[in-house]
Amino acid sequence: MKELNTKNNQNKLRNKFSKIGVKMVGPETIFFSNDTRIGKNVTIEPYVVFGKKVKIGNNVIIKSFSHLESCKVESKVEIGPYARIRPNVTLKEGSRIGNFVEIKKSTIGKKSKVNHLSYIGDTNIGKAVNIGAGTITCNYDGIKKNKTKIKDKVFVGSNSSLVAPLTLEQNSIIGAGSVITKRVRKKSLALTRSAQTEVINYKKKKK
Repeated sequence: MKELNTKNNQNKLRNKFSKIGVKMVGPETIFFSNDTRIGKNVTIEPYVVFGKKVKIGNNVIIKSFSHLESCKVESKVEIGPYARIRPNVTLKEGSRIGNFVEIKKSTIGKKSKVNHLSYIGDTNIGKAVNIGAGTITCNYDGIKKNKTKIKDKVFVGSNSSLVAPLTLEQNSIIGAGSVITKRVRKKSLALTRSAQTEVINYKKKKK
């Protein structure tokens, strides 16, 4: 990324985007590529890096310490802080990608949310999907990358592992703390969780 390290080039790019109305908080900390494309009414917070082939729509907010490369961000999307958007990602209109979230080779549908501490790879997410904190798609089996399909209005509870290849049908719910390995049917609740054990008045053994 030689172009990112050229001070004069970066100043030219920052000035260009400033003139078209991009709101930059701390512009000297924001780095663009020559082919970065940005729409109207976009806000970029400090310490954001744009790799090659990034296209940003209108009314987008990109929060601090986010890194984007080879991706398409549609209008009314919110990203970050501390988000990593890797190549071949499309973020559809109104979607939200939160803090410490990594997305790779995936589509995030309209008004879908991946808000906290998650990894989404080789996945197609439909509309109005909620991905709970700590959710990961287990897309690599040691030999090949496998795909996950999450259809419209699915709710995935926190700390879930989705083992690909896998399909979650429309309006299904995944209980928090689950490891899901099989297709989940439409309007179903799926969970894999050990029964809770409780020992009343438990006392630690003395050494």
